[in-house]
Amino acid sequence: MAEIYIGAESDFAERDRKVVAQGELEIGVFLIDGEFYAYENRCAHQGGPVCQGRIFKRVEEDLAPDGTSAGFKYSADRVHIVCPWHGWEFDITDGVAVADRTFGLRKYEVEVRGEEVYVLA
Repeated sequence: MAEIYIGAESDFAERDRKVVAQGELEIGVFLIDGEFYAYENRCAHQGGPVCQGRIFKRVEEDLAPDGTSAGFKYSADRVHIVCPWHGWEFDITDGVAVADRTFGLRKYEVEVRGEEVYVLA
């Protein structure tokens, strides 16, 4: 298993990302709610550069007490990444596709040692 040095923890702001290349492999590393997540920069749909997509909170329908729609809101705790090629959304905490949970991104372990961030690939 290879260790890939990503950078200093202080190089990341909240909801920041860094995409690094190791040979032909590209890995995106994200800092979301104080936790690091790493995925192969290859969309499970058609291979697009998913880690370079938009990061935003999940959109949820707000239901009134009678069950009717009261509009939409952003989730308080769920963050998605959206592939720039075809708009596939993935939960950033587990890499699973939102529309079809049988698809997911290849996830890598992230280790923080002191101030240094590494991905185990």
